[in-house]
Parts: sequence; C-alpha cells; structure tokens
Amino acid sequence: MGVILGVIFHFIGGFASGSFYMPFKKVKDWHWESYWLIGGIFSWLIVPPLAAYLTIPNFAEIIRQTDGQVIWWTYCLGVLWGIGGLTYGLGVRFLGMSLGNSVILGYCAAFGALIPSVYYNFKPHEGKISFMQMANSEGGRMVLLGVLVCLIGIFICGRAGMLKEKELSDEKKKESVKEFNLVKGLIVATISGILSACFNFGIEAGKPMAEVANHTWQLANPGQGNFLFSNNVTYVVLLWGGLTTNFIWCILLNIRNKSYGDYTNQKTPLKGNYLFAALAGTTWFLQFFFYGMGESKMGNGASSWILHMAFIILVSNIWGMVLKEWKGVSSKTKTTITVGILTIVASVMIVGYGNSIGR
Repeated sequence: MGVILGVIFHFIGGFASGSFYMPFKKVKDWHWESYWLIGGIFSWLIVPPLAAYLTIPNFAEIIRQTDGQVIWWTYCLGVLWGIGGLTYGLGVRFLGMSLGNSVILGYCAAFGALIPSVYYNFKPHEGKISFMQMANSEGGRMVLLGVLVCLIGIFICGRAGMLKEKELSDEKKKESVKEFNLVKGLIVATISGILSACFNFGIEAGKPMAEVANHTWQLANPGQGNFLFSNNVTYVVLLWGGLTTNFIWCILLNIRNKSYGDYTNQKTPLKGNYLFAALAGTTWFLQFFFYGMGESKMGNGASSWILHMAFIILVSNIWGMVLKEWKGVSSKTKTTITVGILTIVASVMIVGYGNSIGR
C-alpha cells in the first residue's frame, strides 16, 4: 500500500511540475525575467518555509542545529540547481513544452541517478551505493543501461526537432512555439538537464536535516512509519541556492533590458500578472512537496527521482499536444518525437527497475 501511495504522490508532483509553466502563458506584456523572478520568489522564498512551518513546527531549530558543512553543501547544490532551473525556463521558451521538457528531463533523470553514486565513490557513506558498486552489480548495470537508453531518446527527440525546423515556415514556427530555436534550445536544455539533477543530490546532502525531522516525528508517533513531510526542512535551505542564482540573473536582465518597470507598469494587467506568476511559482513548489511524500513511502531516493521525471515528461507532452506545438508537421516527424519520448520513458522505467533490484 505504501508503494501505491508513493506512486500516487509522485504523479501529483509530476503533474504540478509538468503544468507549472502554463500560468506564465497568461502573463501579459512582461519580459520573461520579470515574471520568472516573481514566480521564483514564491517558489523559492515564500512557499517553502510556509510549507515547512505548517508540517514541521520546529523546522527553524533543526536548521540552526545542523552542521555548517551540511548547510553549505545543500545550499551550493541549490545554486547549481538554480542555474539548471534558470536555463530550464529558457529551454522551454526555445523548444516548447513537449520537446523542451523531454530533452531537459531526460538529462535530469539520467544524471540525477548517477551524480550521487559518483560522489559516494569518492566519499563512501553508510547505506549509499557508489558508482563502482553500481557497475559491479546487476541492478547497477541496469541503471547504467537505462542512462544509455535515455541519451538515445534525447538524440531521437533532437532529431524530431531538426525535422520540425525544416518542415515549418517561420510563421508556423511562431504559431507553435513563438521563440523556437533548435540550436540554442538544445544547448540550453543540455546545461539545464545536467545541472537540474543537482536537486536530487542536494536532497541527499541535506538528508541529516530530514532525518532529524523524521526521528522527531517517529518519537511522537511510534509505529507510524516514516514522516511524510521530512524533506520540507531540506527544501528551505536547498531553495535558498536556487533563489540566489535566479534572483541575480533576473535582476541583471532587468537592468540590461530596462524591464524593471514591468513590476509597476500600469499599462499592463498588474494584478493578473502577479497572480499568474505567483500561481506558477506555487505550483512549481508543489512538485517537490509531493515528491517528498512519495519518497517517504517508497524508501528509495533514486527510484523516486526517476519516477518523478517520468510523470513530468508524460504530463508536459500532454500539454504540448494541447498547445498544438507539433501542428503542421509531417507524420514522420510526429512519429519521431513520439518514439523519442517513449524511449526516454522506457529509460526511466529501466533505471527504476535497476534501482529496485539494487534495493
């Protein structure tokens, strides 16, 4: 029953992540950096401590008593993830919901499964699997196979993007994705996917905080299993890093593009813009709120990460179809993107299976 609940929680989280960009499309007459920053203030600064306060009353005390190195590494990984999150927005702008999410999350799923194991190869930790242990075990080799399949899926999706670029006129490209640019999009998506995987490692780095929250809850609720919301305290520190990166970049863009007037421009629907940006940011955070609940039920961080990515890929591609991002292309191109997406989803399942064997 716990695993079933875990899958349900991961689906809700995946739906939130795959859908969060939709409210941004309702923002009118603002530059990208303006609505991205407002959404980010909600998703990285306001909502995480609020969620922690509502679920872990002593979360601030847990953070204060945590070893400084744990805080530092969690924050630094948040900074790296923040670069990935920042370029995620650019990737979706250039490639669209369907292709952009497939490429970015494909990389994110693959490297999110590998980065922690590589780290534990150099710095062993009790209960954690190193890269060499993966390579020397049946489950580990299955994970590595899944990563290879994932990269093949990304290549196929890139091929679909090239076909789309050749087939559509400039006018039709703007109708499907206003700023479609395959080369820029793939470069940005690659950087985003690799660095976004640091979020999973950040969760691992911040585990001591989550373990304290879990232990405290178990003492008060004996025999009730793991605490559903233990990761919420980790998110507070991890997302400080994401806030740092995105805040600096968006402010620099505001200055360069002279778009800082967006926040008070009465000629734009200010109330609606703030509302939709806040809704996007809050929806974004909900993905990890439910991710933490799913992980607590499944008890396997790597498999949880992979399952989370799979649901996001599926949901974002459904939105891509709703938005008609592939309207006007040939059946060959549609088949190519479908095969690419299914290959990535298959890779996610292979990695998840490999982790289940390892467990």
